[in-house]
Amino acid sequence: MTHEWTWEYDPDAEHVIGGLPPEAVNEVARIADSLAVLGRDTAHVGRGPAHGGGLRSVDLAEGRGFLLFMADARAQLVVVRVIWHG
Repeated sequence: MTHEWTWEYDPDAEHVIGGLPPEAVNEVARIADSLAVLGRDTAHVGRGPAHGGGLRSVDLAEGRGFLLFMADARAQLVVVRVIWHG
């Protein structure tokens, strides 16, 4: 039986994307969707520990912020946070 990976904001959408411009919200969702498709392979995406896994980051919207994420293989979940410099 195969389970699909999912993603969620940490702690919740209001804290993570509340107040961001719509284009940033769309970009965060697009990247998070892609990370969920990658599942375990997210350990090789973006910047983070050399051995893979752990807290990783990718740039957002022309360097105006970062999407931080961590993949939990046991829960098949990608947890997402955002740092936005606007």
